[in-house]
Amino acid sequence: MPLPVVDPALYESQLSAKLGVLRAQFAGLPVPEPVVFRSAPSHYRLRAEFRIWKEDDRLDYVMFDPAAPQIPVRLTQFPTASARINALMPPLLAYLQQHEILRQRLFQIEFLTTLSGDALITLIYHKVVDAQWAAAAQGLREHLGVDLIGRSRGKKLLLDRDWVQETLRVEDRDWHYQQIEGSFTQPNGGTNQHMLNWACAQAAGIGGDLLELYCGNGNFTLPLSRHFDKVLATEVSKTSVASALHNIAVNQVDNVALARLSSDEISEALSGGREFRRLRDIDLDSYRFSTLLVDPPRMGLDAATLQFAERFDNILYISCNPKTLRENMQTLQHTHDVAAFAAFDQFPYTDHLECGLWLRRK
Repeated sequence: MPLPVVDPALYESQLSAKLGVLRAQFAGLPVPEPVVFRSAPSHYRLRAEFRIWKEDDRLDYVMFDPAAPQIPVRLTQFPTASARINALMPPLLAYLQQHEILRQRLFQIEFLTTLSGDALITLIYHKVVDAQWAAAAQGLREHLGVDLIGRSRGKKLLLDRDWVQETLRVEDRDWHYQQIEGSFTQPNGGTNQHMLNWACAQAAGIGGDLLELYCGNGNFTLPLSRHFDKVLATEVSKTSVASALHNIAVNQVDNVALARLSSDEISEALSGGREFRRLRDIDLDSYRFSTLLVDPPRMGLDAATLQFAERFDNILYISCNPKTLRENMQTLQHTHDVAAFAAFDQFPYTDHLECGLWLRRK
């Protein structure tokens, strides 16, 4: 796929084309017309990474077009990225240009920002980052007013932290999230807020308890906790689990329990087939699950998880791949009806479109 051309004048036409593909993909399945949630037409992406290109003692941000992967595309601004990233790009490069220890063997720069204005920059090197580098980087940190990370093979130096603080407005409340560098977070913060508000609107009035698979840092877990008596959330990544526990505490949520289990393991535990030490402090028998929330990777739900999902009265399915969502729907339509369908333009000017389904047992 070529590098996207970001032109707000083309936004509606590119979205219309993607929605046409989505409708064709779901033709023949009993789904309603999707409710569409648009992205900001520019400056919507909170993460960005650039290679650093050196030529004639000059540094440039570059990306590579897959259609011509040997030719660097030099960038001074990047309209896909947040306004905060674009504001940081010129002074960062100018400072690096003037400080040899910071620019020497610099390979890549990664930006992580938030809707609330926080920012973290990671500098990646083909050399060891050491105390001398850290002393020089401290000046850069003070100059830009952001936290920095220096990375090289097997080495990571923090000035001062490796996370940013995000605040998202969902329904009538602000939710605060620690987002750790290198861990998955939704890149389009505005569209993420649409997704969270949509999920909460579907959950309102269901009641009972919620089981969430693939909870990450608690992105959906926290606001949805208001709509259920209890929530049991599962995740396999240790980093994401630690971040989710932090976020649960910061937001003073008292009805969420978190277990580091895969979907297969929680299915086995709920079926009584196996006991897990990681569940020793959780009384599974006390839960009365009305709803399952899944936000799987691009390959969708595997056959075992699909079979597991069929036992729930309600399924909230967030999908980053309409193709595998349709494949999963061919199975779920036998046990569930689609009560709501949504499309979220998480990645404008690309072929990608995220979807949400609320399925109710027939």
